[in-house]
Amino acid sequence: MNNVLNKMVLPIEVLELLSEQSNLIVPRNREHLLELALGEKDNKIFEVAYHVPEMGQVVEAEVVKCKNGVAVNYKEMYMRRRDPHCMVIADHKPTDKPRYKEKYGEEFDRTRELTFEWLGSQELMVVPFMAGGHERGYEAILIAPKNAGFFAAALGDLQGLVPADEVRDGFKPRSIVYLAPPFRHTHFDGKQVVVHNRLEGVHEVFSYNLYPGPSAKKGMYSVLLDIGEEESWVTLHASTVKVITPYENVLTIMHEGASGGGKSEMAEYIHKDAEGHILLARNTVTRDKTYIDLNANCELQPVTDDMAMCHPSVQGDSKKLVVADGEEGWFLRMNHITEYGTDPHYEKMCIHPKQPLIFLNMHATPDSTCLIWEHTLDEETGKPCPNPRVIMPRSYVPNIINEPVEVDIRSFGVRAPICTKEEPSYGIMGMFHILPPALAWLWRLVAPRGHANPSILDSEGMVSEGVGSYWPFATGKKVDQANLLLEQIMRTPSTRYILIPNQNIGAYEVGFMSQWIAREYLARRGSVKFRTEQLEASRCPLLGYSLANLKVDGMDLPKVLLRTHLQPEVGTEGYDKGATILNDFFKEELKKYLSPELHPLGRQIIECCLNDGTLDDYIELMPIRL
Repeated sequence: MNNVLNKMVLPIEVLELLSEQSNLIVPRNREHLLELALGEKDNKIFEVAYHVPEMGQVVEAEVVKCKNGVAVNYKEMYMRRRDPHCMVIADHKPTDKPRYKEKYGEEFDRTRELTFEWLGSQELMVVPFMAGGHERGYEAILIAPKNAGFFAAALGDLQGLVPADEVRDGFKPRSIVYLAPPFRHTHFDGKQVVVHNRLEGVHEVFSYNLYPGPSAKKGMYSVLLDIGEEESWVTLHASTVKVITPYENVLTIMHEGASGGGKSEMAEYIHKDAEGHILLARNTVTRDKTYIDLNANCELQPVTDDMAMCHPSVQGDSKKLVVADGEEGWFLRMNHITEYGTDPHYEKMCIHPKQPLIFLNMHATPDSTCLIWEHTLDEETGKPCPNPRVIMPRSYVPNIINEPVEVDIRSFGVRAPICTKEEPSYGIMGMFHILPPALAWLWRLVAPRGHANPSILDSEGMVSEGVGSYWPFATGKKVDQANLLLEQIMRTPSTRYILIPNQNIGAYEVGFMSQWIAREYLARRGSVKFRTEQLEASRCPLLGYSLANLKVDGMDLPKVLLRTHLQPEVGTEGYDKGATILNDFFKEELKKYLSPELHPLGRQIIECCLNDGTLDDYIELMPIRL
């Protein structure tokens, strides 16, 4: 292990911390990490526990060995989802996020010092990895207690483990993650807290909880955003999939959006019932169901699941955005898989994986097969946990694309509630809308988190996820990210934009069917332009163009799913009230960006919205490619 450390270029205090360890562990490979996850090689059950003053031994999680991997379950319901308020900034660089001193009344220095002292009292592991993946990522390390092997294995799968014998001479971490779970109880009142400390040359991430979402995954997203801000590029919060039709047309769609916005689902095959029929929509008032049939599905070749790096080195001359995956593993949510046969694609991947997987918030017993539809019960609610996860190394995903791809269409997903004239809401969006670039930018600034979000804790009503929908993970200033996104859109005029709701369309429940149908339809169209008579300006200008009609495989879809004001349950009355809700929300959020640092064109676009601009006004500011 000393040979490995000698190859690294580490800060003095980190070298001092590690040099005091007599049994320091640097994982040999992935199998070694999975052994550490269970404490000892032959363990079937392992409790991850820590001594906490005045509380005694606190069990944070239980790890169970299964035939197809290890299943991790947290003892507290609160720890099974990401707390959206967990990020705190310790340094003094520019930021719009809460600073440690403002939130806790003191500088971070003393807590940082105590963290090092606590780590020095533990048996430690050092896990070298590549933040952002092996191909284009940045060298980093995790320093963690030995008994947190499952966390280290999760991080290694998500980012890209560098085995001990593959650490290069001169390995210099751009980021260091410190894991100290007991501080959640001793310093932060039981809350998830992740402290970011942006030092010169190294981005420190102090993870004071064991749920990997805010640190092992989104914490590394923060690192990429921080680097991109310095170098004028972004990592988008997006899935990307190359779609190949039965007629061999090829279309690449990138789907952005807040947590729960349908990113992972965009790369899923369309769900069918036992007879092979597709339930398109269910009217929540009349209970009527609408089914359709597709003769043949498109073939899907996934590219990214959640983090799409737009690094300057991969951009070409096509005037289309080019993206590459920023992860080595995908943090897949399985809450929509509630019984056998719901999604045979993922079921096969998870029940018979190429190598053991890491499951979170799923019921399992020793030597059983962890089944992705058996979600852990949240004791406080009596309902299944809404955030069951599996970490899927991208090398295990069939038909995966490892090269950068040009994006034909950028879609933006929004979880929409039911809307009726009796209970109007912002759920007025049709199956999908065509957006001019100026409106596409506004949707990325406002980024509604939307209805019934399963991934995070405060999911009631509509709130803004923040710029790019990746704002919860960014450490800097909103206006800087807004400018980067606008400049990116300006540089890529050949990429087109759409808006897709999920869960509900007016009074109809649709789940993720809207984006699957949009994907199948647009892929079959290919690069064919929309004719003027195929589109009409939406009653609400923020929704761009609505489709006059939509035909897939010779089947006309109901027009009430394209323009919700045609639904008797909604009507123009319910629609216009919903449009007012949406407009007011946009105006309230967009005012926050009107600072002197905002790009001049960005100011014009925002003022257009604040002044109730028309669709033509937005197109005049930035032309649309239909």
